[in-house]
Amino acid sequence: MKKIGIVLSGGGIRGIAHLGVLKAFINAGIKFSHISGTSAGSIAGAFYAAGIDPEEGLNIFMKTKLLRFVRPSIGGLGLINIEHTSELLKDYFPEDTFESLKIPLTIAATNFSEGRLVYFTKGPLIRTIQASSCIPGIFRPIMIDNQMYVDGGILNNFPVEPLIGNCDFIIGSSCNHLKSVDQITNITTLMGRAGIMSINKDMEQKSSLCDVLIEPKGMGGISTFDMKKAETIYWLAYEETLKAIKNNEKLKALLPGKKAISKPI
Repeated sequence: MKKIGIVLSGGGIRGIAHLGVLKAFINAGIKFSHISGTSAGSIAGAFYAAGIDPEEGLNIFMKTKLLRFVRPSIGGLGLINIEHTSELLKDYFPEDTFESLKIPLTIAATNFSEGRLVYFTKGPLIRTIQASSCIPGIFRPIMIDNQMYVDGGILNNFPVEPLIGNCDFIIGSSCNHLKSVDQITNITTLMGRAGIMSINKDMEQKSSLCDVLIEPKGMGGISTFDMKKAETIYWLAYEETLKAIKNNEKLKALLPGKKAISKPI
């Protein structure tokens, strides 16, 4: 049996797209043997690796207080402490270790103290998720072994490298595609677009390392913290993945018994 890996990019609230992607693959009967993710991708990947259904993952984001901790504090003088999510996350990762997950997970985080990328595959899980999702300037750095850690997307927003050599087939899920625009009307949009361009700069090279890339068009135009778009993001990504499964010959070859798929009622 082929070992199928999937890499999940960072992207703030757009990372909910990964849950839609994963749900479509589950419905198609395609299973993953290894997941690699950063930032929002590390959260989606951890849910899947723990055996939590992606649609339940969407419900967790929409119905719990988790959303409060991925939104910047407007007008606040200090940085938000992302460690406040620990008690909530323990409900879903009670053993709080990589070793307790049902499938291998690699999480990319940035060692801010030493200015280098680190891949985590064992040890405490929740603190590593927090570190990988810790956007500098919004969240306080996470301390691990007396070192400061922040968002893995700073140095690698598409950590496909850990899957190379460990998987026979690699699928990429990116939630930051930008459409062309004729004009920018405000500074927030300008800065947001510039930031996404920066993290997307090596996507062309990275995507060539994947056998298939799922990248819903225009997702990068959604604000990093636009919570109201959560469900829309999920279903757009789900539908995009369904189309890919139905039309891409490489993905068709992965289907068990050429299984038919459809949108759940």
